Amino acid sequence: MLYGIAAATAALLLTAVLAAALRAPALRAGILDRRRQRPLPLLGGLAVVAVTCVVAGVGQWSRVAPLGEGVGELLTAAAAIAALGLVADVWRLRARVLAAGTAVAAVWVVPYDDTGVPGGLLAVGWIVLTTLAFRELDHADGLAGTVGVVTAFGVGACAAAEVMDGLAVLLSVVAAALTGFLMHNWHPARIGLGACGSLFTGFVLSSAVVFTRAGYALGPSAAVVFCLGAVAVADALLVVLARTTARRPLLRRGPDHLAHRLRRLGLTPPGAVVLLGAASFSSVLVGVLVHAGWTGEGAALWVAGAVAVAVVVLVLLRVPVQQPPRTASTQVSGHLRVRSG
Repeated sequence: MLYGIAAATAALLLTAVLAAALRAPALRAGILDRRRQRPLPLLGGLAVVAVTCVVAGVGQWSRVAPLGEGVGELLTAAAAIAALGLVADVWRLRARVLAAGTAVAAVWVVPYDDTGVPGGLLAVGWIVLTTLAFRELDHADGLAGTVGVVTAFGVGACAAAEVMDGLAVLLSVVAAALTGFLMHNWHPARIGLGACGSLFTGFVLSSAVVFTRAGYALGPSAAVVFCLGAVAVADALLVVLARTTARRPLLRRGPDHLAHRLRRLGLTPPGAVVLLGAASFSSVLVGVLVHAGWTGEGAALWVAGAVAVAVVVLVLLRVPVQQPPRTASTQVSGHLRVRSG
C-alpha cells in the first residue's frame, strides 16, 4: 500500500517534469500535430511510457512490489507497442502495420491457460480493437488522458478485487502518469499523447481487463470489458457510421469524432471532455460493480443502450463536419506530420 502511494506520487511528478522537458525537442524535431490550427508536440506519450516502465521496473527489481505472473510480459509488450507508436509519430505508418503489431503483442500476453483458445482469440481481437479505438480518442485536448485515468482506476479496482496486487499497482502508476501528463495536455494543450502514449495506454488497460476476467464465464466477462471501454467503442462506432454514411474513406482524417461533434453542438472544448469523462466514469463504475458481483451483467445493457442512442443520434443529427485537407497521415486517426524548417 505504501509503495503504491509512493510509486503513484513519483509517477505523477516525474511525468509532469519529463513531459515539459520533451516539448522543446519535439518542436525542434518537427514531431507535431495540427490541433485547431496550432502545432502540438507529440512526445507527451513518451514521458508516460518511460516513467511507467521505470517506476514499475523499480518495484519489480527491488521486490517491494513484484508485478506478478504475466504482468511483466504485459508491460514489455506494451512498451514494444509504444515503440511502434513512436515510429508512427515520427514517420508515416499504415493502419495495418499498427494493427498487426498490436495483434502480435496481444497474442503473446493473453493467458490461454485461463481463457482457453477460443476465449483467448476473442481476447486478442478485443485488445486490438480497444487499443486502436483508444488511439482514436487522442483527437481532443485532455480526452485520451481523462478517459485513461478513469479507466485505469476502474480496472485497478477490478484487479484489487482479484488480489492481483502487482497489476493494481501498475494501473495506479499508469493513472498517476496520465494525470501528470494532463497537467500539460488540458485545453489549450502544450503537448500531445501521440500514438506512442495512446497505444501504450490502450494496450495496458485492455490487456489488464483480460487478465482480471480470465477464468470467468464469457457472458459476464463481455459485459465487464465492454463497460470499461464504452467511450472508446462509442467514438469508434460513431466514426465508422458517420464516414460510411457520408461515403468517405474510414482512415482519412476528419473532425467527426465525439468531441468534435459535441463542440459543434455548442459545448466548449473543456466541456466536451468533462462530459465524456463523466460518461466514462459512469460506464466504468457499472463495469466494476458487475465484476465485483454487486450487480448483474444485465446492467451492462443500459450502457450498451446509451452508447447506441448517443451514436445514432449524433449520426442522424448530421452535425456538419468540415472536409479536412488531404495531407499525409502518420497514425491510425491521421495525425498530420509537420516538419520544421
